[in-house]
Amino acid sequence: MNAFAASVAQGAKTRSTRTREALRTACYFGSFEALTPVIGWILGTLLGSAMAHIDHWIAFGLLVAIGLKMIRDALRASERAQRQSSPGFARMALVALSTSVDAAAVGVTLVVLQIPIVMAALVIGGTTFVMTCAGFVLGGVAGRRMPRYAEGLGGLLLIGIGTQTLLQHMVFG
Repeated sequence: MNAFAASVAQGAKTRSTRTREALRTACYFGSFEALTPVIGWILGTLLGSAMAHIDHWIAFGLLVAIGLKMIRDALRASERAQRQSSPGFARMALVALSTSVDAAAVGVTLVVLQIPIVMAALVIGGTTFVMTCAGFVLGGVAGRRMPRYAEGLGGLLLIGIGTQTLLQHMVFG
C-alpha cells in the first residue's frame, strides 16, 4: 500500500499517464519491494531481529525528506510548469527504497517463520507491480484535474506514509 500511495503521487506529478511511465514506475517499486525482504532475510539470518528496530525510522526519514522537497518544489513552480517529465533514476530509486525499507523487517520475520524467501519475494514484487501501475494511472487522472496542487499533495501523501509507518511500528510493535 505504501508503494501504491507513492505511485499515485508519482503519477500525479508526471506529464502523462503513458503506459511506458506506469510500467517504469511499477518496475522500480516492484523490484525494490521484492528485493528488500530478501535483504532482510539475509540480515535476519546474520544479525537476528536488530534490523526490525530501526527500519521504520529509516523509512520515516527518507519519506519525510522526499515529501518536503516535493512540497517545496510545488510552492516554487509556476502553474504551467507544475507537471514534470520522467524523474531520474536516483529519485525513483530513492522513493522506491523509502517505501520498501520496512519490507526488510518482513524478510527477518520470514527467517523466523521458515518461509521460502524466493516465492515470498516474487509474490510481494508482483503484487506491488500491479498495484503501482494502478496507482500511477489514478494519480495521472488526479494530476490532470488539479495540476497546480498535485505535487504538493503527493508530498503530503509521502509524509503521511512515513508517519503511518513510524506510528505503526511504535504503537503496534
